[in-house]
Amino acid sequence: MGFRLKVEGAETIELGMDNIQTVQYETDTPDDSNARSTDVGATIKLSGKIITAVDGESADDTLKLANWSLVSAEKADCYRKVTLEVIAADQVVRKIHLPNAFVVDYTESFGDTEGVGKFTLYIKQKKDKTEFTKIEGGYAV
Repeated sequence: MGFRLKVEGAETIELGMDNIQTVQYETDTPDDSNARSTDVGATIKLSGKIITAVDGESADDTLKLANWSLVSAEKADCYRKVTLEVIAADQVVRKIHLPNAFVVDYTESFGDTEGVGKFTLYIKQKKDKTEFTKIEGGYAV
């Protein structure tokens, strides 16, 4: 199974199967509600490896993720179009599209023995645009 992430905004950020290791999608509603709530949110948490560029290769786009996480709420570019694909056996199992996503948390960690860093990205769809979130799947790559 593999994952592809594409973030479109002021710049395009693309991470692929080499980078992303785990993905968690969540539809979030209040836990204390006794009926279906109108307060619905959509989030994606993903984590993976920061791959170091060697022998003239270009660096992966995790640096662009880190810079996106620093964009303040006053700037329109803090909201970007995100598409995540979950792929297994040449089939798109899930394609999740968040048209107005923003970074909730972004972390990086490095050790002196692993050789690669790790990142974690937590993004959320803008609450008043949740209705535009799309989840598709079940077709060939």
